[in-house]
Amino acid sequence: MNMREKVTVPAIRARKGGPKITMVTAYDYPGAVIADRAGIDIVLVGDSAANVVHGMATTLEFGMDEVLMHSRAVKRADALALLVVDMPWLSFHISQEDTVRNAGRIVQEGGAEAVKIEGGRKRLPMIERILDAEIPVMGHLGLTPQSVHTMGGFKVQGKMVDAAEEMIHDAKLLADSGCFSIVLEGVPDLLGELITKEIDVPTIGIGAGPSTDGQVLVFHDVLGLGSGRYPKFVRSYASLADDAVAALERYVADVTSGDFPGDDESYHLSEEIAAELLKGRKSGQ
Repeated sequence: MNMREKVTVPAIRARKGGPKITMVTAYDYPGAVIADRAGIDIVLVGDSAANVVHGMATTLEFGMDEVLMHSRAVKRADALALLVVDMPWLSFHISQEDTVRNAGRIVQEGGAEAVKIEGGRKRLPMIERILDAEIPVMGHLGLTPQSVHTMGGFKVQGKMVDAAEEMIHDAKLLADSGCFSIVLEGVPDLLGELITKEIDVPTIGIGAGPSTDGQVLVFHDVLGLGSGRYPKFVRSYASLADDAVAALERYVADVTSGDFPGDDESYHLSEEIAAELLKGRKSGQ
């Protein structure tokens, strides 16, 4: 019997200091069902779908229409996990009114229970307006993929003292503003540890060391569904892409040889009807 309860924003907020929070991305109904069956705490409809699902080079090509489509699919899983959805690039940059409207659509049309926003202190006015609308916000600091061009690529952030101190300050501002948790991506482990100790909301790391209050990885990376090299911070727990290729190769071989479909995969008429249908026909006609 499943004794898990629905994961809520207050429940995640209360996990500061432990037990560790588990979070994974999901972009469709089957992925959300699998994540929930595994007992994941938070499912994130990440704009990383741009890369791993749609083959785009950056998340900047991913907009509201795409986010809402993926979010609706994940919501249909009716998971016990908390459903958090990324606000895509330009959905929270133009005006506060536009930002609240987009966050509201993600909740109303996409079924989100919280939204995630990339960036530090410059995003505070937008975050505060979203919170005023009673929409929970998860922050995101460090390597923020929507800022890839400004950062000059997907590079570890906070490696110098000034940059690290600035990120710690940003984290405190986000926590004080009301963010219920903050993702820390692509930062040195010591910085991940310091931020975790110095703010009173949970931190969720991705390439931020083991001291954060939780961890998040991309669904396709965890299951080995990608191609090429994975980032340093990824640990793959399966090689499903290789398994899928091998399965399809066997399918191709069976179809080519005539082994598939066999008797077990075919429908049959009763002997009487088959005899009636074949009466008067030449064999093989």
